[in-house]
Amino acid sequence: MKRIAILATNGFEESELKSPKEAMEKEGFNVEIVSLEKGEIKGWANGKWSNSYKVDKTLSEVKAEDYNALILPGGVINPDLLRREETALNFVRDFFKLKKPVAAICHAPWTLISAGVVKGRKMTSFNSINDDLVNAGANWVDQEVVVDEGFVTSRNPDDLPAFNSKLIEEIKEGKHEMQHA
Repeated sequence: MKRIAILATNGFEESELKSPKEAMEKEGFNVEIVSLEKGEIKGWANGKWSNSYKVDKTLSEVKAEDYNALILPGGVINPDLLRREETALNFVRDFFKLKKPVAAICHAPWTLISAGVVKGRKMTSFNSINDDLVNAGANWVDQEVVVDEGFVTSRNPDDLPAFNSKLIEEIKEGKHEMQHA
């Protein structure tokens, strides 16, 4: 059975965690929410705090080797908190080193910029952070979903159907020899 990690903390965009999680589970994948601390993390929806989600594992309890793919939901608060945590950045980097699929949506690429894994990669994001990605060396495009050798990115919650579909495809393909950071 494929194991998928969703790396998130408080302030994630709720739909960007919930929708991919449900799509992966429907596919028969085992999905775990990985976070900085035990307990629950709180989502953000429609400009305010939303539902809480149980954390399955903390970063100190997992390694990229344990999973087949990594999902990074957006939101503004979530990636800004994660990008300050070296354990989170190392977890992200390890997926790239192991050539496993990584998916990020909306503002999640902020974490990827801080992890140093976007240079030379074709990707998209929420439009307000395109300058950040370009300045970090990414080839930013305005598309619903972009796939670059097992690296899947989308712009916002409206893109979730395409994002989920492409991610499932990449997970089923497995490791991507051209996946790199």
